[in-house]
Amino acid sequence: MDHSRAPVLEALQEFRERGYVPFTPPGHRQGRGVDPRVLDVLGREVFEADVIALNGLDDRLMSGGVIEHAQELMAHAVNAEQAFFSTCGSSLSVKSAMLSVAGPHEKLIVPRHAHKSVVSGLILSGVCPVWISPNWDAERHLAHPPGADRVRELFEAEPEAKGMLLVTPTDYGTCGDIKEIADVCHEFGKPLIVDEAWGAHLPFHKDLPPWGMDADADVVVTSVHKSGAAVEQSSVFHLQGNLVDPKVLKAREDLLGTTSPTSLVYATLDGWRRQMVQHGELLLTAALALAESVRSAIEALPGLHVMEFGDLVHSFDPLKIVIDVSGLDISGYQATDWLREHQRVTLGLSDHRRVVAQFTHADDHRSARKLVEALLALTEADLPSPKPVDLPSPEELQLETAMLPRDAFFAEVEQVPAQRAAGRISAEMITPYPPGAPAVLPGEVITDDVLDYVRSGLAAGMQLPDPADPELKTVRVVSSRARSSAATGR
Repeated sequence: MDHSRAPVLEALQEFRERGYVPFTPPGHRQGRGVDPRVLDVLGREVFEADVIALNGLDDRLMSGGVIEHAQELMAHAVNAEQAFFSTCGSSLSVKSAMLSVAGPHEKLIVPRHAHKSVVSGLILSGVCPVWISPNWDAERHLAHPPGADRVRELFEAEPEAKGMLLVTPTDYGTCGDIKEIADVCHEFGKPLIVDEAWGAHLPFHKDLPPWGMDADADVVVTSVHKSGAAVEQSSVFHLQGNLVDPKVLKAREDLLGTTSPTSLVYATLDGWRRQMVQHGELLLTAALALAESVRSAIEALPGLHVMEFGDLVHSFDPLKIVIDVSGLDISGYQATDWLREHQRVTLGLSDHRRVVAQFTHADDHRSARKLVEALLALTEADLPSPKPVDLPSPEELQLETAMLPRDAFFAEVEQVPAQRAAGRISAEMITPYPPGAPAVLPGEVITDDVLDYVRSGLAAGMQLPDPADPELKTVRVVSSRARSSAATGR
């Protein structure tokens, strides 16, 4: 494979040089029809690079194989047998992978701390989840990936399960033992899907956690926009082995994906792959050294603590810097809001006591210095004490599943006051976001403990994008009549 090539970028360049005059979408005609006020913000180059694939980047029959060649290069770069580009993010890719392994009313082992996109896949497909509990870190109130022994127990108890989905790394950077879990899955003749959305960079440096394809996973989903250098919505799902049919996987992606993929995603995926093959080890070596120096600098700041996970997890992505701010008597929500407003520093993940700063190969000493200076200013800021969050125990987070997620989501529903929701079956997701792992799923029986958690969290600054009532004064539940019908099989 010639990794100096970038087929999509080359096709885009050829489109420009040949001066094609399109009478196809996109209707802005490479920016000529765009409002100048839009161009003032975005620039014309964005629109000039927005070219349709069919009879644009390639001919009417796609005989040039532009996208196919780019995907072959991606697969070769990361040691996969096949790779498929997705322009709808890993939210779509993980759904495609799930639907390629299990269908309606079939079972799939799924960790309970999975992202809401996984739950959406369960709702769309009608797949019956066999929930596997994560390894709960009660002291830090964090969920880490489950272990192989628990996976074996579930396959023995649920032999009809079609496969397993594993989430690693987590949003906090903690990783599971993909190889051991893959070995267990394969003993039972079942495929392992790895939602490795935060791990697109892992194949390109030996000092990073193991990459799913190298650890014998069957399907691995990555979000290149998260830890790579592609635009938002850039995702790739990778395939190897014979437990998942590539034709089925592609058909499921076609079912869910757009028929109008953007060349901006294709082009940046293509360019990032070339960059990583040619320079990834050098770039990531520098990023790892920079992140380590920043960890030390932050740990030295008063009231801040950089979390280490040691023996609690199989491995950890050192480019994720998890900072405990509770020593300042503030919450992560307050810290994130203050840093954005007063220091112009934005962070992606915050919770009741932590913020997470993610480093990539794009960071440098300037951005690192700005983060440390902003956190120093935070330690000197005068912020009120945070509102308390009623944190449930790991046991209290384990809710009873009374209906399939799909059945509850599409059931006849009613909106009841939150004070009367305990004991009812939820018809909606209630998801602290980020990280996006639902506290309540459709089909689960709501408890006072979990309601107190999400309602107190909301008051303290937690974001809950899913409930029909954004103030969570009421909760969407399965109606009593629908529950009675489900119980009698009518």
